[in-house]
Amino acid sequence: MRYVPYSTAHRGSCHPLAAVAVAPIRDGPATIGYRSRMAVRSEASRKAVLQATLDLLGDQPPGPVSLQKLSIEGIARQAGVSKMTIYRWWPNKAALVIDSFLDNHVASTPVEDEGPALAALRKHLASLARIYDGPEGRLIAQLIAECQFDPATLHEFKQRFWEGRVLAVRRLIERAIREGDLRSDVEPDEVAEVLYATIYFRLLFQTGSLGAEASERLVDVVLEGFAADGGRRMSTARGRTDPARESA
Repeated sequence: MRYVPYSTAHRGSCHPLAAVAVAPIRDGPATIGYRSRMAVRSEASRKAVLQATLDLLGDQPPGPVSLQKLSIEGIARQAGVSKMTIYRWWPNKAALVIDSFLDNHVASTPVEDEGPALAALRKHLASLARIYDGPEGRLIAQLIAECQFDPATLHEFKQRFWEGRVLAVRRLIERAIREGDLRSDVEPDEVAEVLYATIYFRLLFQTGSLGAEASERLVDVVLEGFAADGGRRMSTARGRTDPARESA
């Protein structure tokens, strides 16, 4: 059976179905109907769940709750939704946690496709170090720790977060090779792994600072090792010269 708007099909009718025909929402567009209204409510609930997850994992009340102690029940209670609402969008806690910070993380650590590839690569890595030097870094560290013993978390982490990031960076590295800034005899994936390793190692083992100057130096060391001209161009571009190279 197909329902049609009451205003057209049932004007002046006493048919019992007329009372349940599609009607406009008073505080929205005049043409919005049941499905649109449900979509709006669903999106509002989804955003509430994502925000509740971040709030519970954050440094301020109602947090901090560790990733291990975080539960779907607690998130549902904080968001004011049912557990079934959460499971409608996410298969497990790991998927929800990753999605809760992913949009903001991607916006805060852009992988740009404009200008020289090497400059875009540096900008991305600098922004990543800056973000990981705060609450998001502690959350990522917890996720990586849980990946070590939970295959489902590892799968979600790779699929929802890691693979997309590495793909974008690999394309930048491939372009840097074409532009003559990086060696052509190296695999882009290997360069990406080594670049990310400098930041993730310090994040996980806390062996040093992730501040701007320290992280820039780490990235320089890696990029100079992969430089097409043995690092001379890269050192000059960063305002430094190597006496050994200058005297050669």
